[in-house]
Amino acid sequence: MPSLKVSREQRINPRFAEDLPFNEVSGPPRYNRSTSGPVQYVSIANASGVAIGYIWANDKDEAAGWLTPPGLRPDDVNAGAPWLRKLRDAKARDLAPTALLAELLQGAGDDERSHVVAGSPSEVASLEALRDLVAKS
Repeated sequence: MPSLKVSREQRINPRFAEDLPFNEVSGPPRYNRSTSGPVQYVSIANASGVAIGYIWANDKDEAAGWLTPPGLRPDDVNAGAPWLRKLRDAKARDLAPTALLAELLQGAGDDERSHVVAGSPSEVASLEALRDLVAKS
């Protein structure tokens, strides 16, 4: 019987050897996620009145975002998703961050799972101060 010689050299599949182009793409428009100035914010509560998040805004830095308090149930965390979409949609419409807060206070975004807590927006000296406030809630 003839002997078979096994080569230790492995052939590289040409698919894995070709250079792939790098095409940078942009995602959806977003507000800046940080600011050094004061922020206005509104509270978002679930149907039972428990705070599930806070939408904050600062026009000077074109910044806005969502903060979630610690210890929420998974259902309450999931109820925050529509509010994150509201942030993205507002930026796509080129709406100023505090104009979004004004819209939300008029009931835009309220549904059976969550709503903006009534009242005018509150203001704190900084985003860090709001983070501290949310962490303690």
